[in-house]
Amino acid sequence: MKDITPGSKRSADADENTVFDNISKIIETRKHKAATHANQELTMMFWEIGRYINSVILENKRAEYGKQIVSKLSSQLVIRYGKSFNAHNLRRMMRFAEFFNDLKIVSEITTQLSWTHIVELLRLKTDEARSYYAKDAIDRNYGTIELRRQISRKAFERREIANLGLSEGSSVPFNVFKDPCILDMFGLKDNFLEADLEKAIIKELESFILEFGHGLALVERQKRMIIDGEDVILDLLFFSRSMKRLVAVELKLGRFKAAHMGQMLLYLKWLNRYERQEWGEAPIGMILCATADREKIELLEMDKSGIAVAEYWTHLPPKAEFEKKIRTIIAEAKERLERRKLLPDSKNVRKEIDYFIEVKDAEDE
Repeated sequence: MKDITPGSKRSADADENTVFDNISKIIETRKHKAATHANQELTMMFWEIGRYINSVILENKRAEYGKQIVSKLSSQLVIRYGKSFNAHNLRRMMRFAEFFNDLKIVSEITTQLSWTHIVELLRLKTDEARSYYAKDAIDRNYGTIELRRQISRKAFERREIANLGLSEGSSVPFNVFKDPCILDMFGLKDNFLEADLEKAIIKELESFILEFGHGLALVERQKRMIIDGEDVILDLLFFSRSMKRLVAVELKLGRFKAAHMGQMLLYLKWLNRYERQEWGEAPIGMILCATADREKIELLEMDKSGIAVAEYWTHLPPKAEFEKKIRTIIAEAKERLERRKLLPDSKNVRKEIDYFIEVKDAEDE
Protein backbone atom coordinates (compact mmCIF):
# COMPACT_ATOMS: atom_id res chain seq x y z
CA MET A 1 0.00 0.00 0.00
CA LYS A 2 1.20 3.50 -0.83
CA ASP A 3 2.37 5.82 1.96
CA ILE A 4 -0.30 8.47 2.56
CA THR A 5 0.98 9.78 5.92
CA PRO A 6 1.14 13.59 6.41
CA GLY A 7 4.92 13.44 6.05
CA SER A 8 4.71 12.09 2.53
CA LYS A 9 3.18 15.03 0.64
CA ARG A 10 4.24 13.88 -2.84
CA SER A 11 2.61 10.47 -2.38
CA ALA A 12 -0.46 12.10 -0.86
CA ASP A 13 -0.81 14.45 -3.86
CA ALA A 14 -0.45 11.55 -6.25
CA ASP A 15 -3.03 9.57 -4.32
CA GLU A 16 -5.46 12.49 -4.24
CA ASN A 17 -5.28 12.81 -8.02
CA THR A 18 -5.70 9.06 -8.44
CA VAL A 19 -8.67 9.00 -6.07
CA PHE A 20 -10.34 11.89 -7.90
CA ASP A 21 -9.78 10.26 -11.32
CA ASN A 22 -11.08 6.90 -10.16
CA ILE A 23 -14.17 8.37 -8.53
CA SER A 24 -14.83 10.43 -11.68
CA LYS A 25 -14.70 7.24 -13.73
CA ILE A 26 -17.17 5.56 -11.38
CA ILE A 27 -19.55 8.52 -11.61
CA GLU A 28 -19.36 8.74 -15.41
CA THR A 29 -19.74 4.97 -15.85
CA ARG A 30 -22.75 4.78 -13.54
CA LYS A 31 -24.36 7.89 -15.05
CA HIS A 32 -23.99 6.36 -18.49
CA LYS A 33 -25.42 3.04 -17.31
CA ALA A 34 -28.28 4.81 -15.56
CA ALA A 35 -29.08 6.79 -18.71
CA THR A 36 -28.87 3.65 -20.83
CA HIS A 37 -31.11 1.74 -18.46
CA ALA A 38 -33.60 4.61 -18.31
CA ASN A 39 -33.65 4.79 -22.11
CA GLN A 40 -34.21 1.04 -22.34
CA GLU A 41 -37.13 1.20 -19.91
CA LEU A 42 -38.62 4.19 -21.71
CA THR A 43 -38.42 2.50 -25.11
CA MET A 44 -39.86 -0.75 -23.73
CA MET A 45 -42.69 1.25 -22.21
CA PHE A 46 -43.48 2.80 -25.61
CA TRP A 47 -43.45 -0.67 -27.19
CA GLU A 48 -45.82 -2.08 -24.54
CA ILE A 49 -48.19 0.88 -24.99
CA GLY A 50 -48.17 0.37 -28.74
CA ARG A 51 -48.78 -3.36 -28.40
CA TYR A 52 -51.68 -2.80 -26.03
CA ILE A 53 -53.36 -0.20 -28.24
CA ASN A 54 -52.89 -2.44 -31.28
CA SER A 55 -54.54 -5.35 -29.51
CA VAL A 56 -57.53 -3.22 -28.54
CA ILE A 57 -57.94 -1.84 -32.07
CA LEU A 58 -57.39 -5.23 -33.74
CA GLU A 59 -59.93 -6.80 -31.41
CA ASN A 60 -62.51 -4.23 -32.47
CA LYS A 61 -61.42 -4.37 -36.15
CA ARG A 62 -62.82 -0.95 -37.03
CA ALA A 63 -60.47 1.70 -38.43
CA GLU A 64 -62.71 4.56 -37.36
CA TYR A 65 -62.78 3.25 -33.82
CA GLY A 66 -58.99 3.12 -33.89
CA LYS A 67 -58.74 6.80 -34.81
CA GLN A 68 -61.21 7.74 -32.09
CA ILE A 69 -59.48 5.78 -29.33
CA VAL A 70 -56.03 7.16 -30.21
CA SER A 71 -57.32 10.73 -30.30
CA LYS A 72 -59.21 10.43 -27.01
CA LEU A 73 -56.44 8.49 -25.29
CA SER A 74 -53.73 10.94 -26.32
CA SER A 75 -55.73 13.89 -24.93
CA GLN A 76 -55.98 12.18 -21.55
CA LEU A 77 -52.34 11.05 -21.48
CA VAL A 78 -50.96 14.47 -22.46
CA ILE A 79 -52.77 16.11 -19.56
CA ARG A 80 -51.26 13.69 -17.06
CA TYR A 81 -47.89 12.73 -18.62
CA GLY A 82 -46.94 15.42 -21.12
CA LYS A 83 -46.52 15.90 -24.87
CA SER A 84 -44.56 12.68 -25.36
CA PHE A 85 -47.94 10.94 -25.45
CA ASN A 86 -49.63 13.03 -28.13
CA ALA A 87 -51.51 11.27 -30.95
CA HIS A 88 -48.55 11.41 -33.33
CA ASN A 89 -46.25 9.64 -30.86
CA LEU A 90 -48.93 7.10 -29.94
CA ARG A 91 -49.16 6.12 -33.59
CA ARG A 92 -45.36 5.77 -33.62
CA MET A 93 -45.62 3.42 -30.63
CA MET A 94 -48.25 1.40 -32.48
CA ARG A 95 -46.03 1.09 -35.56
CA PHE A 96 -43.09 0.16 -33.34
CA ALA A 97 -45.08 -2.72 -31.82
CA GLU A 98 -46.37 -3.73 -35.26
CA PHE A 99 -43.02 -3.72 -37.05
CA PHE A 100 -41.02 -5.21 -34.16
CA ASN A 101 -43.45 -7.79 -32.75
CA ASP A 102 -40.92 -10.19 -31.20
CA LEU A 103 -40.34 -9.37 -27.53
CA LYS A 104 -36.89 -11.00 -27.53
CA ILE A 105 -35.71 -8.91 -30.49
CA VAL A 106 -37.19 -5.74 -29.01
CA SER A 107 -35.46 -6.40 -25.68
CA GLU A 108 -32.10 -6.73 -27.46
CA ILE A 109 -32.62 -3.65 -29.63
CA THR A 110 -33.66 -1.40 -26.76
CA THR A 111 -30.43 -2.09 -24.87
CA GLN A 112 -28.45 -0.51 -27.70
CA LEU A 113 -30.73 1.84 -29.63
CA SER A 114 -32.58 4.86 -28.28
CA TRP A 115 -36.16 5.87 -29.01
CA THR A 116 -34.84 8.48 -31.47
CA HIS A 117 -33.09 5.64 -33.36
CA ILE A 118 -36.37 3.71 -33.41
CA VAL A 119 -38.25 6.72 -34.79
CA GLU A 120 -35.83 6.84 -37.74
CA LEU A 121 -36.32 3.11 -38.38
CA LEU A 122 -40.11 3.48 -38.36
CA ARG A 123 -39.92 5.73 -41.43
CA LEU A 124 -38.61 2.84 -43.53
CA LYS A 125 -40.94 0.86 -45.78
CA THR A 126 -39.73 -2.72 -45.41
CA ASP A 127 -38.80 -5.12 -42.63
CA GLU A 128 -35.55 -5.90 -44.48
CA ALA A 129 -34.49 -2.26 -44.50
CA ARG A 130 -35.40 -1.81 -40.83
CA SER A 131 -33.43 -4.93 -39.86
CA TYR A 132 -30.41 -3.81 -41.90
CA TYR A 133 -30.21 -0.30 -40.44
CA ALA A 134 -30.92 -1.50 -36.89
CA LYS A 135 -28.08 -4.05 -37.08
CA ASP A 136 -25.75 -1.55 -38.79
CA ALA A 137 -26.44 1.09 -36.14
CA ILE A 138 -25.72 -1.42 -33.37
CA ASP A 139 -22.59 -2.88 -35.01
CA ARG A 140 -21.09 0.52 -35.78
CA ASN A 141 -22.42 2.37 -32.74
CA TYR A 142 -24.19 5.02 -34.83
CA GLY A 143 -25.76 8.03 -33.20
CA THR A 144 -29.14 9.14 -34.52
CA ILE A 145 -27.58 11.71 -36.87
CA GLU A 146 -25.30 9.12 -38.49
CA LEU A 147 -28.16 6.63 -38.78
CA ARG A 148 -30.27 9.28 -40.51
CA ARG A 149 -27.33 10.01 -42.81
CA GLN A 150 -26.90 6.35 -43.75
CA ILE A 151 -30.61 6.09 -44.54
CA SER A 152 -30.52 9.24 -46.68
CA ARG A 153 -27.52 7.83 -48.59
CA LYS A 154 -29.47 4.66 -49.40
CA ALA A 155 -26.93 2.32 -47.80
CA PHE A 156 -29.41 -0.59 -47.76
CA GLU A 157 -30.46 -0.13 -51.38
CA ARG A 158 -26.85 0.14 -52.54
CA ARG A 159 -25.98 -3.07 -50.72
CA GLU A 160 -28.93 -4.73 -52.47
CA ILE A 161 -27.61 -3.55 -55.85
CA ALA A 162 -24.26 -5.19 -55.07
CA ASN A 163 -26.05 -8.38 -53.97
CA LEU A 164 -28.17 -8.50 -57.13
CA GLY A 165 -24.99 -8.68 -59.18
CA LEU A 166 -23.84 -11.86 -57.42
CA SER A 167 -24.70 -15.35 -58.62
CA GLU A 168 -25.56 -18.43 -56.55
CA GLY A 169 -22.05 -19.78 -57.05
CA SER A 170 -20.42 -16.49 -56.10
CA SER A 171 -17.07 -16.49 -54.33
CA VAL A 172 -17.80 -12.93 -53.21
CA PRO A 173 -19.88 -13.04 -50.00
CA PHE A 174 -23.32 -11.46 -49.98
CA ASN A 175 -24.05 -8.39 -47.82
CA VAL A 176 -20.47 -7.10 -47.91
CA PHE A 177 -20.11 -4.36 -50.53
CA LYS A 178 -22.22 -1.46 -51.78
CA ASP A 179 -22.70 -0.29 -55.35
CA PRO A 180 -22.21 2.56 -56.02
CA CYS A 181 -19.73 3.70 -53.36
CA ILE A 182 -20.26 7.36 -52.54
CA LEU A 183 -16.96 9.10 -51.93
CA ASP A 184 -18.15 12.69 -51.68
CA MET A 185 -16.31 13.10 -48.37
CA PHE A 186 -13.03 13.52 -50.29
CA GLY A 187 -13.98 16.80 -51.96
CA LEU A 188 -12.24 15.83 -55.20
CA LYS A 189 -12.44 18.31 -58.06
CA ASP A 190 -12.87 17.48 -61.75
CA ASN A 191 -9.96 15.94 -63.66
CA PHE A 192 -8.39 14.34 -60.59
CA LEU A 193 -5.80 11.59 -61.04
CA GLU A 194 -5.85 8.02 -59.79
CA ALA A 195 -3.10 8.96 -57.34
CA ASP A 196 -5.29 11.79 -56.00
CA LEU A 197 -8.10 9.35 -55.30
CA GLU A 198 -5.73 6.98 -53.53
CA LYS A 199 -4.27 9.77 -51.39
CA ALA A 200 -7.76 10.96 -50.50
CA ILE A 201 -8.73 7.45 -49.36
CA ILE A 202 -5.62 7.19 -47.16
CA LYS A 203 -6.23 10.66 -45.69
CA GLU A 204 -9.88 9.94 -44.95
CA LEU A 205 -9.43 6.23 -44.30
CA GLU A 206 -12.01 6.03 -41.52
CA SER A 207 -14.69 7.64 -43.70
CA PHE A 208 -13.80 5.38 -46.62
CA ILE A 209 -14.06 2.23 -44.49
CA LEU A 210 -17.39 3.43 -43.08
CA GLU A 211 -18.68 3.70 -46.65
CA PHE A 212 -16.85 0.78 -48.23
CA GLY A 213 -17.16 -2.00 -45.68
CA HIS A 214 -17.34 -2.82 -41.98
CA GLY A 215 -14.41 -4.24 -40.02
CA LEU A 216 -11.65 -3.44 -42.51
CA ALA A 217 -8.06 -2.67 -41.61
CA LEU A 218 -5.55 -1.25 -44.09
CA VAL A 219 -2.67 -3.68 -44.64
CA GLU A 220 -0.67 -1.91 -47.31
CA ARG A 221 -0.85 0.86 -49.89
CA GLN A 222 0.76 0.21 -53.30
CA LYS A 223 1.23 -3.48 -52.51
CA ARG A 224 4.28 -4.69 -54.47
CA MET A 225 4.30 -8.19 -55.95
CA ILE A 226 7.10 -9.68 -58.02
CA ILE A 227 5.92 -12.01 -60.78
CA ASP A 228 8.40 -13.37 -63.35
CA GLY A 229 10.91 -10.77 -62.20
CA GLU A 230 8.54 -7.86 -62.82
CA ASP A 231 6.94 -5.55 -60.27
CA VAL A 232 3.15 -5.68 -60.14
CA ILE A 233 1.44 -3.06 -57.98
CA LEU A 234 -1.97 -3.34 -56.26
CA ASP A 235 -3.48 -0.02 -55.18
CA LEU A 236 -4.81 -0.96 -51.73
CA LEU A 237 -4.81 -4.11 -49.63
CA PHE A 238 -7.17 -4.49 -46.66
CA PHE A 239 -7.90 -7.25 -44.17
CA SER A 240 -11.49 -7.94 -43.17
CA ARG A 241 -11.82 -9.09 -39.58
CA SER A 242 -15.41 -10.23 -40.07
CA MET A 243 -14.66 -12.26 -43.22
CA LYS A 244 -11.17 -13.32 -42.10
CA ARG A 245 -9.69 -12.65 -45.52
CA LEU A 246 -7.66 -10.17 -47.52
CA VAL A 247 -9.54 -7.69 -49.69
CA ALA A 248 -7.68 -6.28 -52.69
CA VAL A 249 -8.92 -2.93 -54.00
CA GLU A 250 -8.00 -1.56 -57.42
CA LEU A 251 -8.96 2.00 -58.46
CA LYS A 252 -9.83 2.86 -62.08
CA LEU A 253 -10.62 6.37 -63.27
CA GLY A 254 -12.62 5.46 -66.39
CA ARG A 255 -15.11 2.82 -67.43
CA PHE A 256 -14.77 -0.81 -66.45
CA LYS A 257 -12.83 -2.87 -68.99
CA ALA A 258 -12.77 -6.63 -69.38
CA ALA A 259 -8.97 -6.56 -69.05
CA HIS A 260 -9.35 -5.32 -65.46
CA MET A 261 -10.61 -8.78 -64.53
CA GLY A 262 -7.41 -10.51 -65.58
CA GLN A 263 -5.33 -7.97 -63.68
CA MET A 264 -7.31 -8.46 -60.46
CA LEU A 265 -7.35 -12.24 -60.83
CA LEU A 266 -3.56 -12.20 -61.05
CA TYR A 267 -3.39 -10.20 -57.78
CA LEU A 268 -5.75 -12.63 -56.03
CA LYS A 269 -3.84 -15.71 -57.19
CA TRP A 270 -0.59 -14.21 -55.92
CA LEU A 271 -2.11 -13.18 -52.59
CA ASN A 272 -3.70 -16.59 -52.16
CA ARG A 273 -0.35 -18.30 -52.69
CA TYR A 274 1.96 -16.00 -50.73
CA GLU A 275 -0.07 -13.92 -48.24
CA ARG A 276 -3.06 -16.04 -47.18
CA GLN A 277 -2.89 -17.41 -43.65
CA GLU A 278 -3.80 -21.03 -42.94
CA TRP A 279 -6.83 -19.97 -40.90
CA GLY A 280 -7.97 -17.37 -43.43
CA GLU A 281 -10.41 -17.52 -46.31
CA ALA A 282 -9.41 -16.98 -49.95
CA PRO A 283 -8.75 -13.32 -50.84
CA ILE A 284 -11.40 -11.39 -52.74
CA GLY A 285 -11.08 -8.29 -54.89
CA MET A 286 -13.03 -5.09 -55.51
CA ILE A 287 -12.55 -2.98 -58.61
CA LEU A 288 -13.78 0.58 -58.07
CA CYS A 289 -14.32 2.42 -61.34
CA ALA A 290 -16.00 5.61 -62.47
CA THR A 291 -18.52 3.68 -64.59
CA ALA A 292 -19.46 0.05 -64.04
CA ASP A 293 -20.71 -1.60 -67.24
CA ARG A 294 -22.92 -4.00 -65.33
CA GLU A 295 -24.05 -6.19 -68.22
CA LYS A 296 -20.42 -6.77 -69.23
CA ILE A 297 -19.58 -7.62 -65.61
CA GLU A 298 -22.47 -10.07 -65.45
CA LEU A 299 -21.41 -11.83 -68.66
CA LEU A 300 -17.88 -12.28 -67.33
CA GLU A 301 -19.26 -13.92 -64.14
CA MET A 302 -16.52 -12.20 -62.19
CA ASP A 303 -18.03 -12.89 -58.79
CA LYS A 304 -17.38 -16.62 -59.29
CA SER A 305 -13.68 -15.75 -59.33
CA GLY A 306 -14.01 -13.70 -56.15
CA ILE A 307 -14.10 -10.31 -57.87
CA ALA A 308 -16.71 -7.60 -57.36
CA VAL A 309 -17.04 -4.34 -59.27
CA ALA A 310 -18.66 -1.13 -58.10
CA GLU A 311 -18.93 2.42 -59.32
CA TYR A 312 -17.66 5.26 -57.19
CA TRP A 313 -19.35 8.64 -57.15
CA THR A 314 -17.25 11.55 -55.94
CA HIS A 315 -20.33 13.77 -55.63
CA LEU A 316 -23.70 12.99 -54.05
CA PRO A 317 -26.48 14.13 -56.42
CA PRO A 318 -29.44 16.19 -55.18
CA LYS A 319 -31.98 14.06 -53.31
CA ALA A 320 -34.56 13.64 -56.10
CA GLU A 321 -31.92 12.86 -58.72
CA PHE A 322 -30.10 10.50 -56.38
CA GLU A 323 -33.25 8.53 -55.56
CA LYS A 324 -34.16 8.31 -59.25
CA LYS A 325 -30.70 7.00 -60.16
CA ILE A 326 -30.79 4.36 -57.42
CA ARG A 327 -34.29 3.23 -58.45
CA THR A 328 -33.13 2.91 -62.07
CA ILE A 329 -30.02 0.90 -61.13
CA ILE A 330 -32.09 -1.44 -58.93
CA ALA A 331 -34.68 -1.96 -61.68
CA GLU A 332 -31.99 -2.77 -64.23
CA ALA A 333 -30.26 -5.15 -61.79
CA LYS A 334 -33.54 -7.00 -61.17
CA GLU A 335 -34.13 -7.31 -64.91
CA ARG A 336 -30.69 -8.87 -65.35
CA LEU A 337 -31.40 -11.23 -62.46
CA GLU A 338 -34.67 -12.36 -64.06
CA ARG A 339 -32.88 -12.98 -67.36
CA ARG A 340 -30.30 -15.11 -65.54
CA LYS A 341 -33.09 -17.22 -64.05
CA LEU A 342 -34.37 -18.01 -67.55
CA LEU A 343 -30.98 -19.32 -68.70
CA PRO A 344 -30.45 -23.12 -68.73
CA ASP A 345 -28.84 -24.54 -65.62
CA SER A 346 -25.10 -24.67 -66.29
CA LYS A 347 -23.83 -25.62 -62.84
CA ASN A 348 -22.38 -28.88 -64.13
CA VAL A 349 -20.87 -27.36 -67.25
CA ARG A 350 -17.25 -26.31 -66.79
CA LYS A 351 -16.28 -23.27 -68.82
CA GLU A 352 -12.66 -22.81 -69.78
CA ILE A 353 -12.00 -19.08 -69.98
CA ASP A 354 -8.66 -17.39 -70.45
CA TYR A 355 -9.08 -14.44 -68.08
CA PHE A 356 -5.77 -12.95 -69.15
CA ILE A 357 -6.86 -12.25 -72.72
CA GLU A 358 -7.31 -8.51 -72.95
CA VAL A 359 -10.64 -8.12 -74.70
CA LYS A 360 -10.67 -4.85 -76.61
CA ASP A 361 -13.31 -2.28 -75.79
CA ALA A 362 -14.57 0.05 -78.50
CA GLU A 363 -12.83 2.93 -76.76
CA ASP A 364 -9.48 1.11 -77.04
CA GLU A 365 -9.64 0.89 -80.84
